[in-house]
Formats: sequence, structure tokens, C-alpha cells
Amino acid sequence: MINSIDVSKCTGCGTCFKTCGLDVFRLDTEQPVLSPCMAKCPAGTDMRAYNYLMQVGKIDEAAAKLRERNPFPAITGRVCPHQCESECSRAKVDGAVNINAIEQYLGDRTLNEPPAKPRIRHAQKVAVAGSGPAGLSCAWFLARKGYQVKVFEALPEPGGMLRYGIPAYRLPDSVVDAQVEQLRALGVEFQCGTRVGKGCDVGFDDLAELGFKALFAAPGNGVSRRAGIAGEELTGVFHGVEFLRDVRMGRAPRLSGRAVVIGGGDVAVDAAITAKLLGADQVDMICLEQAEEMPAFPHNIDDAKAAGIGIHPGWGPLHVEGDGKASGIIVRRCLSVFDSNHRFAPTFDDAETRLFEAHAIIFAIGQSADLTPFAERLTVERGRIAVDSVTFETSFWNIFAAGDAVTGPSSVISAIAGGR
Repeated sequence: MINSIDVSKCTGCGTCFKTCGLDVFRLDTEQPVLSPCMAKCPAGTDMRAYNYLMQVGKIDEAAAKLRERNPFPAITGRVCPHQCESECSRAKVDGAVNINAIEQYLGDRTLNEPPAKPRIRHAQKVAVAGSGPAGLSCAWFLARKGYQVKVFEALPEPGGMLRYGIPAYRLPDSVVDAQVEQLRALGVEFQCGTRVGKGCDVGFDDLAELGFKALFAAPGNGVSRRAGIAGEELTGVFHGVEFLRDVRMGRAPRLSGRAVVIGGGDVAVDAAITAKLLGADQVDMICLEQAEEMPAFPHNIDDAKAAGIGIHPGWGPLHVEGDGKASGIIVRRCLSVFDSNHRFAPTFDDAETRLFEAHAIIFAIGQSADLTPFAERLTVERGRIAVDSVTFETSFWNIFAAGDAVTGPSSVISAIAGGR
């Protein structure tokens, strides 16, 4: 019999009021104490509150509560690593609340509903450069407050990495399209095929002349890092982000035989599964890290294994074999990835090497941002836009920034939180 509640551990599961014959318990959904799951979520989504609202049959209210912090639950319900579940108090009883599935359900429920328009309309216009999760999130919250927002996107359709970096088997175009339509219903304008910045289609001075009072920069991390090894320029060698983008744009290469993916992160997993779907007979992932240290989220690694992807931890690329066209890659044993200060500084045993024959080799060893259009006006440190940690203001007074171009590669929900 439950006779008291530790609010700091409450998940909103409803067990207390369901089992109380005296109808004593009610959950205050505006509690000042964070639940463990909420504290773990980068966006601070209040799972406890919307779980409780669902328990009492208030499904639409639950969806509205969720979208106070995360306007795109139909997207994150499909691609979020759901770190919140790892901290769920319910896990100590039997199993964590299936927060991810609930999020997708609530997101899909509201996916095609036009959002309520703001009661006020500001004269000020704000430009957003980039339509990935950070850019779309910023546009959503600005539009909800009544500001006029125009989103500039370099690629042909809105969505950024959501559309062009995440494979369709994980995030269908129809979901991204529906979320974009909700933004349009709020009055957000989109201009695609347009880059913003110095030497681009729309320069900083152009924005001022067009009446924009501020710029939110969210260019994302759309460039794959190069390995810098011999043979990387050969035909048949691809790079993860660009490879996935070409597939989503209908420019997928025809694959057959064996493919090798270099890298152990989530982009590497997506590239490996995509290569398999494109016709490769066998796909192998090779990464520096040991199996338990791979940076990809565990559920994505499980997906790779389920797709028949071979995973070979503890190896690093030495050079690509081939004469004009790649025929394989020589790898060497990796002894350690980080030094004593946990800085990336891999060490190798050059005496232990191995040849992986392959018709296609995909390097997915990290991403970076192309900040050339912003570098003259904004402070860039270590390949990232420098911002104030509280206001997200850059070194230029009316330009703000967030997302992967500020933090480095991160999750979709983290970028959404930054945009908000």
C-alpha cells in the first residue's frame, strides 16, 4: 500500500492514484522538483507531467505539455536516443517507462493538426540560417511569440540534417514535411537553395536591407572529416555525411560486392545499413574504439547487428588500396584512442595490419561545420561558433547561434533545445 510519494522520483505512472481506495493522491504537474528523466533530457521535457495527463485521459493536454519544450516529438520519437529512460525511477521496479514510444505516439497524434496562431504579431523580422533541428526549433518558438521569421536553407528542401542526414528508414520525408507545414501554418517562410553569409546568395548587409533585425545561425555539421590517408581520393571512396545526403537526394551510388565503413558513431551505423540497403552483399564497420567504447548509441549498434553488419573494433585505417578505383583498405591495430588527459590521440601497432577487400569504402569518422561564410564576422574557436553560454549571442551584437555548429556533433534533441 502506497502511503507517501517521493516527488523527486515520480514518473507520473499513475500507480498511486490507481491503487488508492480513498482517492487521496493527485499529481501536481507543476512541481518544482525535477524528475530524473526530465533532468536527463537536454530539452527539459516534463515526462512526468504528460505521463500523468495521459493516465487521466487528457491525451491532447499531454501532447501540448510535451510540445512546450519539444515542438517536434514525431521526429524525436523516431530518432532520439531517449537518454531519459536510463534515469527512469520505474526501472528499479521492473522496467523504464517507454518514453520514446509515448513521445512518438503524441507527436504523430498532432502531426497534421495546424498549430494555434499567436495572439500578437510583431513588426520585427528575424532571419534563420539553416533548417535543421536547431533552425526549425528557433523558428517555431519565435513564430509562436508572434515574430515574422524567414528560414534560409542551402539545400533544395527544408529539414537540414533531418532530411538529408538521417536515412528515410529512420525518419521518413513525410514526417519532416508535416512538421515543416506546421511551421508554415504559423507564418514561417522558407527560402531554399540560398546560403547566408559573406560571399553567399544573401549577405549580412542584404539581411539588414531586407529589414531583418536579428539573425539566428544554425548551419549544422554538414561536412565529413577526412582521414588524410593515401588512396582516399580513389573512385569508390565516399564520406559519410555526403554519402547519406546523396542517397536522400536521389543520387545514390550502385553498390555490390563488399563495402567497408570506417567509423564507430551513429553516422557510420546509418551509412553501413544504407550501404546494405543499396545492394552491398557484405558490409563491415571498422572503428578505433573497442566494442564497449563505440560512440554510437547502443540501440543503433543493435540495429547494425540485426542488419547483418560485421563490426570490427580496435582497428584504424592506414591506406586505401587500388589503382584508380578502390579495391580494399589496409588497417592497423589501434592500441588506445585517448591519452591520459582523455584527448583524442590514437596509438597504433604498425606490425599488426589487416586487408579488407571492398568495392566501396565509406569514411564516417566525424563531422564539422562549414563556417567560411560566418568566419569574418563571428568569432570561431576550434571550428565552432563561439557564443555566450546564457544568451547564445555571438561576437556580433544581433547574431545568435546554436546547434551542432556551436556544440559540435550532438543529438537532435540537443539541437532543438539550443534553438529554443
